[in-house]
Amino acid sequence: MRSHYDQSIEDCPILPDAPMISIIDDDPLVREATDELMQSLGYRAETFASAEDFLRSDRLNDSSCLITDVQMQGLSGIELQNALIARGNKTPMIFLTAFPEERIRKRALEAGAIGFLSKPFDEQRLIEYLETALRNRKGARANT
Repeated sequence: MRSHYDQSIEDCPILPDAPMISIIDDDPLVREATDELMQSLGYRAETFASAEDFLRSDRLNDSSCLITDVQMQGLSGIELQNALIARGNKTPMIFLTAFPEERIRKRALEAGAIGFLSKPFDEQRLIEYLETALRNRKGARANT
């Protein structure tokens, strides 16, 4: 999943007020590659090996977007989405999966997910979804 974005990590300082992107995936290689991509784009990022780890973290309330796997040990990405909705947390979510199923994709999108990508994912498509998520979040804050 390396890309031309990786070469600019050192050249792109991460600003303290940059959006926080939380990455939740039980595959360490996916977490690392996605984290590097986010940092290369100038975002702050934190990774979690499980939905439970994320739910126990300080990032629960300050994430600007979640990028999460669908199938994980413990809570699935869909169960995480449901738990966040039940708590009134409307953080935009982008789903990644190695096992795309139309009914799961449809459920995630109907519940408000910004995007649903199959692994290995297209980095440019992920970036587009991320930009949409951050734009929508900024607009939601301006309207409150």
